[in-house]
Amino acid sequence: MSTLFPTPFHAVGCDECRNAPALGFEFTMAFQPIVDVEGGPVFAYEALVRGPDGEGAGTVLARVDDRNRYRFDQACRVKAIELAASLGLHDMDGCRLSINFLPNAIYRPETCIRSTLEACSRFGLPSDRLMFEVTEGERVSDSAHLIRIFSDYRKRGFITAIDDFGAGYAGLNLLATFQPHVLKLDMELTRDIDSSPAKQAIVAGIALSAERLGITLIGEGIESAAERDTLRDFGVRYQQGYLFARPAVEALPRP
Repeated sequence: MSTLFPTPFHAVGCDECRNAPALGFEFTMAFQPIVDVEGGPVFAYEALVRGPDGEGAGTVLARVDDRNRYRFDQACRVKAIELAASLGLHDMDGCRLSINFLPNAIYRPETCIRSTLEACSRFGLPSDRLMFEVTEGERVSDSAHLIRIFSDYRKRGFITAIDDFGAGYAGLNLLATFQPHVLKLDMELTRDIDSSPAKQAIVAGIALSAERLGITLIGEGIESAAERDTLRDFGVRYQQGYLFARPAVEALPRP
C-alpha cells in the first residue's frame, strides 16, 4: 500500500463526510472572491476552512493528522459544495468554486472523488464549476502521485490550480512536468510589487511562461490599487485579496 495513504482505504459517502462529529471536531467554510479586474463577472469563490464560530483556519488544521486527514479532506469538499450551493453560487454566471485539497490524503483519485461528485449531484452544483487548488507549500512526498491526481481531475473537466506559486517545494520543477490550468501567485510576490523592480521582473517572467503554456494567472493577497494595477499591466487580470473583499463565513461576499 502506498505510504501516501498509510491507513486502510475506505470509501466515505456523502452523508459520512458531512458528519463532522466523526472527525471529533466541527468546522465550517468562509468564502473569498477571485475577481476579474477588467470588469468581468466573479471568476470564482475560494472556500476557506474556519472553526464553527469563525475561528481561523489554524485552529482547525491543528487537529488534522494522519489518522483523520482523508476524512477531513473529504468532509471539506462536501461542506464547501453544500454551502456554496445553498448560497446560490450555481446561479452566478460561470462562477467557480475553488476547493483546497490535500494530495497526501488521496489514495486513488478515481475512487476518492466519488463523494465529491455525489455532493455535486445532491446539492445541484455542476461539477464542471469546481476548481481544485493544491498549495505549493504542502510537501508532496511523491510528485508523480500529484500529477496522477491532476491528470484525473483534468479528464473529469475540473480546473486544476497550484496555490502559493513561488513559495514552496514544487515550483518550476513541477511546472516543467505538468501544467495546471491556473497558477496563483503567492502574496510574497505580489505584496508591494508596484515598488519592487525585482518582484516585477520575476512576475514578468512567470507571466511570459504562463502565456506560452496556456496557463491562467491569479494574483493573491492584493491590498492596494497600486498592486492591482501593476499586476494588471503584466496581464494578471484575475486577482484576490482584501482590496476586493475579505473572506466571509458562510456567505459569498460581493466585491
